[in-house]
Amino acid sequence: MNTLTKDYAAGEFFDEFFDELIAPNCEPRAAARTLFEHLDTLDAADLEERRQAVNAAIMTMGITFTVYSEAGNIDRAWPFDIIPRVMAKKEWTRIEEGLKQRLTALNLFINDLYNEQRIVKDGVFPLEVLDGSKNFREQCKGMTPRFGVWAHVCGTDLVRGGDGTVYVLEDNLRVPSGVSYMLENRQLMKRLFPELFQASHIMPVDDYPARLYDTLAALSPREGTRPVVVVLTPGIFNSAYFEHSYLAQKMGAALVEGSDLVVQKDNCVYMKTISGLRRVDVIYRRIDDDFLDPEAFREDSTLGVPGLMRAWRAGNVGIANAPGAGVADDKVVYAFIPKVIKYYLDQDPIIPNVPSYLCMYDDEKEYVLANLDKLVVKPANESGGYGMLIGPRATQEERDIFAELIKANPRNYMAQPTLALSTAPTLIDDHLEPRHLDLRPFILQSNKLYCTTGGLTRVAMKAGSLIVNSSQGGGAKDTWIIDVD
Repeated sequence: MNTLTKDYAAGEFFDEFFDELIAPNCEPRAAARTLFEHLDTLDAADLEERRQAVNAAIMTMGITFTVYSEAGNIDRAWPFDIIPRVMAKKEWTRIEEGLKQRLTALNLFINDLYNEQRIVKDGVFPLEVLDGSKNFREQCKGMTPRFGVWAHVCGTDLVRGGDGTVYVLEDNLRVPSGVSYMLENRQLMKRLFPELFQASHIMPVDDYPARLYDTLAALSPREGTRPVVVVLTPGIFNSAYFEHSYLAQKMGAALVEGSDLVVQKDNCVYMKTISGLRRVDVIYRRIDDDFLDPEAFREDSTLGVPGLMRAWRAGNVGIANAPGAGVADDKVVYAFIPKVIKYYLDQDPIIPNVPSYLCMYDDEKEYVLANLDKLVVKPANESGGYGMLIGPRATQEERDIFAELIKANPRNYMAQPTLALSTAPTLIDDHLEPRHLDLRPFILQSNKLYCTTGGLTRVAMKAGSLIVNSSQGGGAKDTWIIDVD
């Protein structure tokens, strides 16, 4: 190893954290050997030159995201680290099986909740959890979408603990984002390290837009004709607008806002074009339920399409993800998913949940309140790393505030032990440092199941931080699934 990699491998953090690229014997893991052999031919100046090249490409290509907390909602360039995260295909194959198992069960669960509610009647899923769900939509009761699938696109967040076990941290079933960055990360790395792509068996991810289009097209109510697919965006000020436009272009779909669509008396959705109205078969919506249809949800919404729910319930348009899918996208519901998998599939979960404590139960609430300095506390419906408490790093005042929030609304809070999240070498200034990370693969379901080979690796760019969200200082890496002997 050269000085860069040798100094990293000698770090003391290996005693506490699982490193994705370096084994406890300070040697590269099998899947990372070729990468490290190549890094050993480069010095700090070489890496800095490549980092500057990739940053320039990001600016030129307009790969951005928006942080709403900043004045004026200013776009930021996508924060990208040039050292990839690497995993062996053999390990990934089992993870992929677990992700497909999980989404299959989740869709059976959602369909049951909006229809017979067998899982509630059989006492497996508590009625009080369902009654307290902000994302259960009465407007969806009695509805069964095509194939019985509600969540067509799922972004499942995975983390690895200190003992090397991979856990599901949460499921994102409403409007999961990040896949465009996964695809762009790969293109950037191909430009940056073409020699490594020739020397390694890195599994491709480039087929995702085609797979997404096939998933959406299968939802069309008009069989036998090429479906008209649109991507419904809130507009250019949305933080994920880059992704909306990117995916629309890659799929050959129209990018539309609510004002571009209209529901006619025949309960069909039409797109306004310079040639007149054109019927729409499938909508890939990137708008939350509340704003989707002012007739059915928020009356003051100007982002959605009046009458859209009528058209969907009539079976005249497919919507992905379906309205109401977020009922299973709840951090309290998450704790029941192992039972959900067992109930519908009669299988044990292939990927375990992180152990969880539900504050709605008095004994678990008392445990959480007594151990706030050791736990991560999460509200049921927040996302992006907001509204949570990382107990060991919080002040006593912050813990006291959360204690009162929990007492006031126990159903809204759950807690988990603070995991020793795995690390990976990350280029910081002119050297490599460990940074904590997670992984968001994307799973598709309609008439078929598909899972990306790897996913979006999000990395906490701040030393010691466990928050990987880009809106809070996180960045990203390319994820290499490598076929090794």
